[in-house]
Amino acid sequence: MRTKSIIFSFITAIILFLIQFPSSALAHNYSASYTDLKIEKDQTIMKFSLDTISVIELIPGIDKNKNYLLEKSEIKSGRHHLEELITERLALDKNNIEQTPKLEKMKLVKKTNNIFLTCYLIYPSFSPGENISLTDGLYSGDSGTTNYVNLLTATYQGEVSETALQGKDRTWTMLLTENQQEQQTMDGQNSQSHSEEPAQKNTSKSSSSWLSFLKLGIFHILTGYDHLLFLFALLISRQTIKQYIGTITAFTIAHSITLTLSVLGIVSIPSYLVEAMIALSICYVALENIFKKKINYRWAITFTFGLIHGMGFASLLKDMNLPKSNLAVALINFNLGIEFIQLMIVLLLIPVLLKLQKSMKYQRYMQIGSGIIFILGFIWLIQRLF
Repeated sequence: MRTKSIIFSFITAIILFLIQFPSSALAHNYSASYTDLKIEKDQTIMKFSLDTISVIELIPGIDKNKNYLLEKSEIKSGRHHLEELITERLALDKNNIEQTPKLEKMKLVKKTNNIFLTCYLIYPSFSPGENISLTDGLYSGDSGTTNYVNLLTATYQGEVSETALQGKDRTWTMLLTENQQEQQTMDGQNSQSHSEEPAQKNTSKSSSSWLSFLKLGIFHILTGYDHLLFLFALLISRQTIKQYIGTITAFTIAHSITLTLSVLGIVSIPSYLVEAMIALSICYVALENIFKKKINYRWAITFTFGLIHGMGFASLLKDMNLPKSNLAVALINFNLGIEFIQLMIVLLLIPVLLKLQKSMKYQRYMQIGSGIIFILGFIWLIQRLF
């Protein structure tokens, strides 16, 4: 009787943990923004995009008709509050002195998974030798409960820097130098003096914070409740160690393939279809757990659905539009973050599951748990299709 209670409590606790968070059709329950900073000779242009659900959360009352959609009329009437939010929570400093921007325009833009409010701000120019820094203070009061990330890309004289501002690491800094400008001037002079010589290929400096993308991958999978539920559904059926290894390996290889192909733009499927197929994968595996007494080739179906999940993982990096020079570093570390968390989950769950599977009643409780998983996956499927 004690073993039955432990099995039921364990499966129920995991499912409740996974289902208590998501209440919408969103694939990943977090808030995301994108900042594109161009430091030019005469001015500095910032394009800041924040998902509209976050805007509604941050400015109570802006969604006047309570339909959870930010409309053009609401942007117009709430322009003052929007400008106040952006200019007060985003601080662009020159040598530790905050700069005052001019808000040029705001408009709604559709990205991979969501509708974003994009704001165009103009700041004064920066000069070589000066230090530029950006601090993001959005959700600073409840950073422990809100999974917020700002994906930043900054460009200065051919040098590109990108990072993910998240958690307590909310400040990006860059020291502007004359090296790139001098090199470009020399290149121009040389091309005029030696026009008969073949033109040399221009190269640009680039930098990428590998740690920020590693952490981004970690947060991405931890807030991807549908992916976690799919992984749990895969693991709770009776399997041997060899079968577990095959299942996890198949999932890892498959989602790594489509994550890479999607970010590179080689594979592209509408996001609503990807999210719907992810929900469908949860339903299928749950039904397989319920009706199949013995599952011999789970690795094969796992590989198939893993290809779909990889495209879901790719959404953040695709919207960031990373330059090719930095794409490899960002992609590798983002995927490593995902794999790290997945491995930790597997190492924690499998020993417990193997022990619980010795009980004669395990199959029954696993079927009950799978039934709950199916219901949740089906709700997500309907939401994402309609």
